[in-house]
Amino acid sequence: MVSVINTVDTSHEDMIHDAQMDYYGTRLATCSSDRSVKIFDVRNGGQILIADLRGHEGPVWQVAWAHPMYGNILASCSYDRKVIIWREENGTWEKSHEHAGHDSSVNSVCWAPHDYGLILACGSSDGAISLLTYTGEGQWEVKKINNAHTIGCNAVSWAPAVVPGSLIDQPSGQKPNYIKKFASGGCDNLIKLWKEEEDGQWKEEQKLEAHSDWVRDVAWAPSIGLPTSTIASCSQDGRVFIWTCDDASGNTWSPKLLHKFNDVVWHVSWSITANILAVSGGDNKVTLWKESVDGQWVCISDVNKGQGSMSASVTEGQQNEQ
Repeated sequence: MVSVINTVDTSHEDMIHDAQMDYYGTRLATCSSDRSVKIFDVRNGGQILIADLRGHEGPVWQVAWAHPMYGNILASCSYDRKVIIWREENGTWEKSHEHAGHDSSVNSVCWAPHDYGLILACGSSDGAISLLTYTGEGQWEVKKINNAHTIGCNAVSWAPAVVPGSLIDQPSGQKPNYIKKFASGGCDNLIKLWKEEEDGQWKEEQKLEAHSDWVRDVAWAPSIGLPTSTIASCSQDGRVFIWTCDDASGNTWSPKLLHKFNDVVWHVSWSITANILAVSGGDNKVTLWKESVDGQWVCISDVNKGQGSMSASVTEGQQNEQ
C-alpha cells in the first residue's frame, strides 16, 4: 500500500518544477517559475520554511543537494543561463558560487558521487554539458563538453561510484579503480554515456537510441556492486525505458519498455535501493514501478498529485522513509 504521508504548501507563486529531499530526509528543497528556491524543514510531518533563496532571474528548473560530508550545499539551475551553488553557514543560506558559462537555459544539475569530491554536472539548451569541480578556497574549475547534444541537453545523471560486479569478486585490500561516468539525455532523442579519460578529458562512450522524441530525464540507478548496471529514461514520446548492461566493459546496453504513457513523461527517480522507480508525467500523476520475478515491470501504486504539479522524487523520498 502506498500513501501520501505529507503535503507541503510551498507558497510558490507559480509552477513547481522540482522538489528534492536532502540526504537525511529532513529537508525539502523546491524551485519554481517564480524564480525562487525554497528550503523547508519537514521533520515529523511539519513544514517550516528555512530559506527563500532569490538570485535567479528566470524560472528555476532543478535543484540538487550535495553530500552532507561537504556541508549543507544546494545547487540550482535556471532559464536565466545560470547555475547557483548555495551554502548554509551558521544557519544562514547564501550564494556561494555562480556559474554563468552557458549561452542558454540550464536544465539539469547533478552532483557526482561524494567519493570523487565536489563535482557538479550541468546540462544546457546550448547543447553543452559543463562540469564544475571544487578545488578549495572558494574556487571552482570548469570543464565543458561542447555539442554534447544537438539542440540541447535536458538531463544529467551520474553513475554510482561502484564497480559493477565488485560485490561478487572484490580483490582484497585493493582500492577499486573508479572510472567517473555519467549519462545525459537530449533534444536529439538520444541518451549518451560519458566517461573521464586518464588525461581528465571527457569522452562519449555510448549512444543509446530508442526514444522517438526529446529525452526529458535520465536516472542511473544506485548500485551495491551487482554485475548489472541500470539506467531509466523518459521522453516527450510518453515512453519510459529501462536500460541494462551486463558486460563488464559497459558496451552493450539493452532497452526494455517499462510503459507507454498517454502524455509526456518529465521525471524518473530511483529509490535508494534501486528496486522502485518513480515516474512523473504530464498526466499529473506519480506512479511507482517495481520489477517482478519474471523481469516484467509492474505498477505498484498510483498517486494522484492533486492540483499542484511536483516531481517524482518527493514521492520517492517519502517512500524511502516509510
